[in-house]
Amino acid sequence: MPELQVTAAIEPTDRALIDQTLEGQTASFGELVRRYQDRLYRGLLHFCGSPDEAADVAQDAWLQAFGKLSSFQHASGFYTWLYRIAVNQMLSQRRRRRPAISLADWDASVVDRVGADGSPDAAQTRRDRAELVRRALASLSEEHRQVLALREMEEWSYEQISELLGLPIGTVRSRIFRARQELRAKLLPAIEQDML
Repeated sequence: MPELQVTAAIEPTDRALIDQTLEGQTASFGELVRRYQDRLYRGLLHFCGSPDEAADVAQDAWLQAFGKLSSFQHASGFYTWLYRIAVNQMLSQRRRRRPAISLADWDASVVDRVGADGSPDAAQTRRDRAELVRRALASLSEEHRQVLALREMEEWSYEQISELLGLPIGTVRSRIFRARQELRAKLLPAIEQDML
């Protein structure tokens, strides 16, 4: 009985496809798109408001990835790099579409929740409080400012922040907790002096 030979087609690695694309074989980039387009789209659906927005962001991310492919360092996987581009693209599109929430606006809303005493100096007191909060927020570490902004200003869930930053949910929770502690510690002198 004759032996049956099975030959399996070995798919090229992402690195090989990237190298081929950089050498001018653009069909290799098409293979990367085929490999990751559905996964990228599904990942973006968690953050985007609609399937159309997710598709637009994904398309823009692919275009940007193609243009920046020579800067890919292979320090992380291709998909991780692509996903970061897509998330940055989504955040940029959101900033362009809606009015930005500035720290100053957020500070004012936080201070307004504290309340005013109704005196003629209340407006100045609120401005002073807002400035104290703004300075305290600005002095937080980038890591703490980022998670606090996503949670408190953008009202993202822990799960969304976890996915965006590529961190376990427990890490996100602890960073937010520490960020709040750090902010509280920075504001404590003002609270003790009855400035807040």
